[in-house]
Amino acid sequence: MSEIDELARPAGPVHQQHKMAWRPVLAITAVAAVVHLLVAARYGWHRDEFYYVITGRHLAWGYADQPPLTPLLARFAAELPGGVLPLRILAIACQTGCVLLGAKLAAEFGGRARAQAIAAGAVATSTAFVAASVLFGTTVTDQVVWAAMFVAVARALRLRTTGAWLLAGLIGGIGLENKDTVAVLLLGVLVGLLMWHRDTLRTPGPWLAAGLAVAMAVPNVLWDAQHGWPNLAMAQVLSERTGGPLGALAQLPLLALLAGPPLIVLCVMGVRWLGWGAGRDHRWTLAIAVTAVVVFTATGGKVYYPAPALIALFAAGAVRAEATYRSRLRWPAVIVLSGLIAVLSGYPVLPPRAQNSLRALNPTVMETFGWPEFVDQVKTAAATMPAGTPIFTSNYGEAGALTILGPSAGLRNPVVTAQNAYGDWGPPDGNPGTVLCVGEFKTPYLQQFWSDVREIAPITMPGNVRNEETDHHAAIYVCQHPQGTWAQLWPSLRRYS
Repeated sequence: MSEIDELARPAGPVHQQHKMAWRPVLAITAVAAVVHLLVAARYGWHRDEFYYVITGRHLAWGYADQPPLTPLLARFAAELPGGVLPLRILAIACQTGCVLLGAKLAAEFGGRARAQAIAAGAVATSTAFVAASVLFGTTVTDQVVWAAMFVAVARALRLRTTGAWLLAGLIGGIGLENKDTVAVLLLGVLVGLLMWHRDTLRTPGPWLAAGLAVAMAVPNVLWDAQHGWPNLAMAQVLSERTGGPLGALAQLPLLALLAGPPLIVLCVMGVRWLGWGAGRDHRWTLAIAVTAVVVFTATGGKVYYPAPALIALFAAGAVRAEATYRSRLRWPAVIVLSGLIAVLSGYPVLPPRAQNSLRALNPTVMETFGWPEFVDQVKTAAATMPAGTPIFTSNYGEAGALTILGPSAGLRNPVVTAQNAYGDWGPPDGNPGTVLCVGEFKTPYLQQFWSDVREIAPITMPGNVRNEETDHHAAIYVCQHPQGTWAQLWPSLRRYS
């Protein structure tokens, strides 16, 4: 073992930790929260936030594309005054939770104040965590679950008590009611324990924790089974969109960009410290990272699915960096540079036209812009139609915008779509004699359901900026003379995407 690795080794075995350095950690957390809060509601709602709120209003133990926790939280947040801001405050809370837990994990690894500050700064300025927190959704809530699980398992291995393991099981159960990908996290924990902490598996703690997590997941699993496992069908659709395992493999290098280019060195240091250095007692975290990458790649998952595992690499790298800290400015400079890159690409800090030029790096930000103008365009078209004409949209974002923003803009028409959970909720009653179809439709597609299809106007965005609708030539159509009732057309209209 090298002299540097000896210096980086925690002061004792795995059951020791250092106290939290609250002053620098809270200062970093506060800066991250304030920067985010300044621009949190600058543009507006994201299409996914509309969807989470609407699904939360349809109380259930699950939906086609997610378990119930995030939609439930979104529903309650949307009932508070302030429009989208309460949802964004929830996102900021998740982001700052990850920052604090990253520092706590460094402490569990034996890191002192400097290591904890570096770990907190890395999480606070990593593109993966900054970009995810621009909206409230399953990604940012999933990240805080992974961060909490890392800390809980590290704590359980240190304390070796059943109560500590039950806390990890509780976190796992909550996570499974939020996103199915937490199953991969739990698999990674099992792999890590089997490889390096088999003695722990001879105690009841980990097994009771696993039983608790599984028990908490049962309601969602039963819902999925009763509805024909739509989550599996949805996963297959998303995998095909990614390009399957080969597509996921081709996108894997993007993980380096998600980490934040200036922080890649810290990740490499973390891998070395865990795998071959003084942090070998904590190699179970490395097993989680490897398991996540392998499983998500093999199943065609999205490239950001394993990104929460970066928290462990940042914490481990921070402990090693503390031992090799020679310049007082080196790591603060790296963290500030990473933060600038992450904020410019992940938050709506620039004017819309300038932000639009960064869509190739991150299209998410511009998906929060222009929804009131979209609603106004549809309202203008609806004013030329008979009162009560239903509006059928191509996706849940359009339907959600018209449902949530429409009433305050004076739009009173019923809104329908058949994508994902909307399709599972079933068709409206009656005959779709005259319908205003809005969104990413093509005339030949609509003519399968209505024999008379006429385009009124294309969907445009203010300032000629781009989003998903304009990229796919979305438009407003009048559709008449249907090929059947809503109930008859619905099976062919339903889709997962």
